[in-house]
Amino acid sequence: MNRKKLQKLTDTLTKNCKHFNKFEVQCLINLFYNLVGDVTERQGMVTGLDRNAFRNILHMTFGMTDDMIMDRVFRGFDKDNDGCVNVSEWISGLSVFLRGTLEEKMKYCFEVFDLNGDGFISKEEMFHMLKNSLLKQPSEEDPDEGIKDLVEITLKKMDHDHDGKLSFSDYEQAVREETLLLEAFGPCLPDPKSEMEFEAQVFKDPNEFNDI
Repeated sequence: MNRKKLQKLTDTLTKNCKHFNKFEVQCLINLFYNLVGDVTERQGMVTGLDRNAFRNILHMTFGMTDDMIMDRVFRGFDKDNDGCVNVSEWISGLSVFLRGTLEEKMKYCFEVFDLNGDGFISKEEMFHMLKNSLLKQPSEEDPDEGIKDLVEITLKKMDHDHDGKLSFSDYEQAVREETLLLEAFGPCLPDPKSEMEFEAQVFKDPNEFNDI
């Protein structure tokens, strides 16, 4: 990408981005194109990170290991559902992922946990996510029974209108009372250490950027 195009893209994305300054946006654009590689200029191709490339970043950079959650995070970034995270989705997604307000993070996490996109987190969805994210430990007891009990305990704590499922309103109220419940059904945000390391690595002086 030539300098003029890059400048224009940086300006546009900075204007639409709440949590990164112009220098940071430029660093993230550079990183994006480094990750995507040289296919970006081919005409007719969707320019972006596909599901595997994106999951690899979540795993290698942010230490995520839960396949189901990583898949949902990918869908959270890929707003136009075209199977690729493009450069503007990359910037706006990272803006919430790394520096979002509590409100933004609640909306993002709820979307990740609402597996079928119907606006609720159902008992079945909770069961799938908790079963998936809890460590598989050998036990004589039926692990499914323990997870069902955990779902009931979670509902008791978070289901404020007692309809047997979590609306965003239920979830928001529970998280405001206890912020640890933000990632109640699986880790879908970076831990502080990964976040700091990523930012320290990426937001360097532009002259050092090529060393990454």
